[in-house]
Amino acid sequence: MKKKYLLPSGIILFVLYFTVFGERGLLRIYHLREEHNQMLRNVQELKTENEHLRREVEALKSDRRYLESIARKDFGLVRKNEVIYQFQGNK
Repeated sequence: MKKKYLLPSGIILFVLYFTVFGERGLLRIYHLREEHNQMLRNVQELKTENEHLRREVEALKSDRRYLESIARKDFGLVRKNEVIYQFQGNK
């Protein structure tokens, strides 16, 4: 009687193994879904960064005060007749 169930049990285990662990199995689908979600998060982050950079480019093209603040901060530029005081911090 046991031999009667051995072959069907083997076939079921074989199919079950490939259903879970195969190339198109449940684990592969789970990992692909996780990878897809990570890519969607990356796309959203890149869209946000792209929008920020687009606004900054637009400000650099059109906002003279913003351009001046960048020039002052990054390049240390000053206006005519302007005096800059620099203080050393306590060490």
